[in-house]
Amino acid sequence: MKEKKYCSFCGKPEDLVKKLITGQNGACICDECLEIGYDMVKEEATDTFEPVPLKKPAEIKAELDKYIVGQDEAKKVLSVAVYNHYKRINNAASAGKNKDDEIEIEKSNILLLGPTGCGKTLLARTLAKILNVPFATSDATTLTEAGYVGEDVENILLKLIQNADYNIERAQRGIIYIDEIDKIARKGENMSITRDVSGEGVQQALLKIIESTVANVPPQGGRKHPQQECLRIDTTDILFICGGAFVGLDKIVQKRKDTTSLGFGGQVKLSDSEVSYEMLADVKPQDLTKYGLIPEFVGRVPIVVSLHPLDEEALVNILTKPKNAIIKQYQKLIALDGVKLTVEDAAVREIANTAIRLKTGARGLRTIIESFMTPVMYRLPSEPNVEEVIVTSDCVTEHAEPRFVYKKSA
Repeated sequence: MKEKKYCSFCGKPEDLVKKLITGQNGACICDECLEIGYDMVKEEATDTFEPVPLKKPAEIKAELDKYIVGQDEAKKVLSVAVYNHYKRINNAASAGKNKDDEIEIEKSNILLLGPTGCGKTLLARTLAKILNVPFATSDATTLTEAGYVGEDVENILLKLIQNADYNIERAQRGIIYIDEIDKIARKGENMSITRDVSGEGVQQALLKIIESTVANVPPQGGRKHPQQECLRIDTTDILFICGGAFVGLDKIVQKRKDTTSLGFGGQVKLSDSEVSYEMLADVKPQDLTKYGLIPEFVGRVPIVVSLHPLDEEALVNILTKPKNAIIKQYQKLIALDGVKLTVEDAAVREIANTAIRLKTGARGLRTIIESFMTPVMYRLPSEPNVEEVIVTSDCVTEHAEPRFVYKKSA
């Protein structure tokens, strides 16, 4: 008669469990105990802190150079800021957050000032990619105070948690980029009698999560499912990068510096439609407050980085130089049809100049290329004898069709 086996942990016989695994020494474990053990190991693993693999500032900038053209000064400042942020996190974890240490290094969030299409979002996203940390982006214009039509501030944290595959530990060391932050500036310096639910109210709501708090985040959005169980996330180590064009801020800086003196040595005052982003390199906290950001918010973004508009040379380099340059992407796409794509230098420069005229920066480059490449990509699959497609400057300026070079018949 076969000897009945029992689980060495819970004592259940093999006929009362789904699976009983026997070891070399005769000890047995059932599927239920195995599952409990797995959960215990998994829970213990999530509690252990894995430091963020840290690169030196020069290494971070070198990686940024591979993907982003220009903005050297901004990349240096960001590289140092990000290095210090994650060095602070790793040090606090390795020291076990020693209570005897009286010096506590505070988090330094970042504010990016620059025109549309100059690379603010790309800088933040690339930094997260280099450091291999979760990243989320949000538009400040969609945010409102809780209770009003719009998006809750906590939804920004939900996006980060989702991008971290709901791993709270990883999400707590991620990067969040909030765009169009200048659009939530207070309407004027005086306190308004009416509610400013998408301006100062949003700034007040952002204060607690940008600094450090343990936030309760509804996993399905708070307004549609009020009864759901919330996720708790500590924002102390989340790096917040805010960005905006801040049109008009240069006038505030200019007025403070009083550079509009009369005489031959005086500087010409800019018109209301012109923006001097060189002037933004000298922004002070009081300028941001005068613009409409509340002092508490300004204090939580101490690192201010000014980006300049992209000139023709920078846009040409963006089109051709980076690893994932736009023209390289189209060349690879056309190569999948067995066709070579050649974009003449004059055409590249015309694409750059068109983006400057339209004031779209790098963001509008793909749209310009699509305007003359869409007909090409429509025709190519139906014409198997094409060997090369040549894009000339006329394709950009005159909307002429690119030139097709056909294979020579044998």
